[in-house]
Amino acid sequence: MADEPHYSVQTGADGQLGADLQVAPDESDSEVAVVEHTLPPGTLGSPLHRHSREDEISHVLAGRMGIEEGTGADREVRVVEAGGTVVKERGVWHAFWNPGSEPLRFLEVIAPGGFAWYFEELAELLDDDAPPEELLVRIDRLGDEYGFESKPESVPELRERHGLDG
Repeated sequence: MADEPHYSVQTGADGQLGADLQVAPDESDSEVAVVEHTLPPGTLGSPLHRHSREDEISHVLAGRMGIEEGTGADREVRVVEAGGTVVKERGVWHAFWNPGSEPLRFLEVIAPGGFAWYFEELAELLDDDAPPEELLVRIDRLGDEYGFESKPESVPELRERHGLDG
C-alpha cells in the first residue's frame, strides 16, 4: 500500500464512512483498487445499492461488519468478524453497517478499481451547499457515471431492522 492515501474523505449513508484510497487502479496492470474504510459502532455505511461494473471484496481488519445481500425472500443477512472476508458481487443489491460496539475497519478490494474514485467525488458533492433536491439529482448522475444504483429510501428500514443509531 502507498505511504499516504490518495484521498481521505468522509461519506456514506450518514457521512460517517471513512474512505482512504490506499491503492489506485492505475498502480497495477490488474487495475484493482484498495480502499480502507472505517465506520463507528451502530452506524449504517450505505443504503441498499448495487454495482454494474465491479465486485467488492471486504476484509474486516477490526470490529464487525453486518451485511445484507439480496432483496425480499432472497435477502441474506450475516455478520463478518475481524479476520473474515466477504465478496459482494456486481449486480447484487447489498448494504453494510457496523453492528458492534467497536469501530469497524476494513479493506475493500474493488475489481476493476475505477469505482474507487466515486467516494472522493461523492464527498465533494456532499460538501456542496446545493438544495437537497438538486443534491439528489447530482448524486444520481454520479451514480450513473459509475454504473452504481442506490435506494436511499431503504435507509430508515435498514436502521430499524438492524437496530442502528445512525
